[in-house]
Amino acid sequence: MNAIKISKMKFGCRLFMQSRSVLGFIKSPNPIRNLHISSHPFLGLRCAIKQTHNHFCVSYPKWRQSCCSSSSKSSSNKPVHIVDYSTTLETGVNDKNFESSYVHGGGDSDEPAGKTVVETEMEKEAWRLLKEAVVTYCGNPVGTLAANDPGDKMPLNYDQVFIRDFVPSALAFLLKGEGEIVRNFLFNTLQLQSWEKTVDCYSPGQGLMPASFKIRTVPLDDTKVEEVLDPDFGESAIGRVAPVDSGKTRLWWIILLRAYIKITGDYAMQERVDVQTGIKLILNLCLSDGFDMFPSLLVTDGSCMIDRRMGIHGHPLEIQSLFYSALRCAREMLALDEGSKNLVRTVNNRLSALSFHIREYYWLDMKKINEIYRYKTEEYSTEAINKFNIYPEQIPYWLMDWIPGEGGYMIGNLQPAHMDFRFFTLGNIWSIVSSLSTPKQNNSILNLLESKWDDLVGDMPLKIIYPALEEEEWRIITGSDPKNTPWSYHNGGSWPTLLWQFTLACIKMGRIELARKAVDLAENSLYSDHWPEYYDTRSGKFIGKQSRLYQTWTIAGYLTSKMLLENPEKASLLFWEEDYDLLEMCVCALSKTGRKLCARGAAKSQILV
Repeated sequence: MNAIKISKMKFGCRLFMQSRSVLGFIKSPNPIRNLHISSHPFLGLRCAIKQTHNHFCVSYPKWRQSCCSSSSKSSSNKPVHIVDYSTTLETGVNDKNFESSYVHGGGDSDEPAGKTVVETEMEKEAWRLLKEAVVTYCGNPVGTLAANDPGDKMPLNYDQVFIRDFVPSALAFLLKGEGEIVRNFLFNTLQLQSWEKTVDCYSPGQGLMPASFKIRTVPLDDTKVEEVLDPDFGESAIGRVAPVDSGKTRLWWIILLRAYIKITGDYAMQERVDVQTGIKLILNLCLSDGFDMFPSLLVTDGSCMIDRRMGIHGHPLEIQSLFYSALRCAREMLALDEGSKNLVRTVNNRLSALSFHIREYYWLDMKKINEIYRYKTEEYSTEAINKFNIYPEQIPYWLMDWIPGEGGYMIGNLQPAHMDFRFFTLGNIWSIVSSLSTPKQNNSILNLLESKWDDLVGDMPLKIIYPALEEEEWRIITGSDPKNTPWSYHNGGSWPTLLWQFTLACIKMGRIELARKAVDLAENSLYSDHWPEYYDTRSGKFIGKQSRLYQTWTIAGYLTSKMLLENPEKASLLFWEEDYDLLEMCVCALSKTGRKLCARGAAKSQILV
């Protein structure tokens, strides 16, 4: 790894475990269904460095392992810091080889993947800024800062590593052939999964991952300092929003894990007991039984990329598309053994039900609008057409003339007597990437984006949501949020980081010219504007009024888009094709009741169009 330079620091590091266990060796008073885990206590991970010595030593209290490395000027730039956290599922995996790949970048080549291309000055500057944002823990790269603006005197939590925000950075490094930082990130965040999280005396379930973490330096004495990995599970977040989308953290973590394995070929990673356990914990948290009658995930407001009050509580599309892709990732990576059979069956059933639910009830085009316009309400019957009792008066006036005849999209939310007709860009793009939507729907979504380019892209790609909440609607739904004023931030702001998802969707559907058009447009302003977090106004012409500059995921999103356009064959490692086996599964059991025939057969015919 020549690209990421690690400075030699005389420091120590410690991973404080507030629970009685470590991931992979979990002791729980409430056993999780379908999960068989042996218990093993764990006190902490620490390394302390004497500032007066030339060597440092890393000690692990329970495993009785340590590793030392010289900090002299003649030593390697890369300090040795590795311990095998657990065994693999197959005894054929060589531990020594694992240690070697961890230190040297997960077995990646130091050469960039794909053909050699000449970088522009803008790309060179973007890479320089991305590498300057790299965060190290115990001398190893573990993530990137959310923003690295030297002029920002009050960074709030932008000086932390966010699980979701790191994804485009991780993909940029992976596509360039640099996998060490991604592997380290995955392992360190996996360690944090088993912490005991407490907010106002309440502890959420196992499997939750932090929204972000920060490296803190703590002095021990006159000769030693120590680094502490300090996570935030939402207890310090503005509004105390829950880290759902990774489910903010758990969903994105699984998606990134699969991307890492597919790009690097490090399949031994997914075979490790701690990784398998982490996946199962996440699945059990997501698939736990509740009161909800729908296969979609029920979440509170602010539980996705839009992490402020914007009226998205319920079943927002973004969460459902990430949930669907995370389930598909997990199904690919789960070891097929006796302990996971029931879990795999549950995942398959949920995938089948979720895909049908979203494709059938979230889809909106001119034909569907006309159907809703003529809905009868208050239907009490298993044969009801208006299943969710949607009132035709809910159809907004702007929608009638806005939606093109050849386009369509997934609505933002659906629950009893409520349809959110706003266009949520990330949810729709990720529906394409994950094949949550049908091939025909995928093309219709891109048709709409092309047809409504001025509204959804404007001067800076891409709008996070359209249209913005204004006037009385803004006051009621956002609570008069001064940051989410109309056409700003999450209320209709333009977010350049969405470029990489858009590029991925366009490549998948053979519409690469749309992605090039968006990237070319972004290049007009991003570099000269110092890489803002978001842009304001209806057309996205002005830098956001509270936008951080040198926003890392803006930089990384641009770089990832450029590399995908240069090597579009790499995109196939990051998206999912239609799973036709899911169409054969029916879990509704309607045919057994004799009351009603399942509608899946009719829906299946749409896939083949």
